[in-house]
Amino acid sequence: MQIVPVADTKALQDLKPDAVAARMKSLLPGMMNFGIRLLIVAVIVLVGIRIINSAKKFLEKTFERMEMELSLRKFLIALANAMMYLLLGLIAAEKLGFNPTSIIAVIGSAGVAIALSLQESLSNFAGGIVILIMKPFAVGDYIVVSQAEGTVTSIGLIYTELLTFDNKSVVIPNGGLANSSITNVTAEDSRRLDFSVGISYGSDLKRAKEILFEAADTHPFALHEEGRMPEVMVLELGESAVILGCRVWVRTENYWKLKFYLTETVKCQFDESGIVIPYRQVNVHIEEMDPERA
Repeated sequence: MQIVPVADTKALQDLKPDAVAARMKSLLPGMMNFGIRLLIVAVIVLVGIRIINSAKKFLEKTFERMEMELSLRKFLIALANAMMYLLLGLIAAEKLGFNPTSIIAVIGSAGVAIALSLQESLSNFAGGIVILIMKPFAVGDYIVVSQAEGTVTSIGLIYTELLTFDNKSVVIPNGGLANSSITNVTAEDSRRLDFSVGISYGSDLKRAKEILFEAADTHPFALHEEGRMPEVMVLELGESAVILGCRVWVRTENYWKLKFYLTETVKCQFDESGIVIPYRQVNVHIEEMDPERA
């Protein structure tokens, strides 16, 4: 006679149809409750996705009306999109019975660890956000900063790229750029060109001023708006020269062309009129030594 263990006997009893039905009946309320939760979560997710898409379109139209920089616009939309999906995920997790506090704690700890490891990059990222919001310069502007100077070719969230006069590409981190002094040369449509030249004390001062004024006043690039007429004056009586100054307004894109023209024209006409531009020189006197004293 074979003796069946008690555990096996209980297992066999559980496999009987009545036992299985009773077991399923006991699990049915829990399964129905979980199914209802899944249905609620599915509805929440579907409705949430529709709300997120509507909010995304609303933000895109709002940022377009604000004429926000394209890279900043894309970043803010992506950030808002991620935060809305995170909020939707937390709501869904809570409905499924998970504790959202623990999830938030894990995400917060991971965020702190990432922030510490990417501290320098986050500084540049924050600088990029400041530049894109405040707009001290735009693509195509010519700027002068402590690191370099050139035409802005791109403004990213981490770096800004400049193209120098000699066609070099300079990439500057936005963190340092946002915290430094920036001179935007092309921010305005017109600029004042300050030109100065020295003449000797023996030269004809009146004629020199006439030449300088005529060179600036007759050039087509010179502006003759009210309050912006060309001016010529004596700036300084130097140690070895009388310093003349010329102020003329010009459109920003013509600044260097007019400056180079004035430099060359004034030199040539001064030479023709006998006006001397003094320059530093050293006179060396050599005396012949007396042979008898040697």
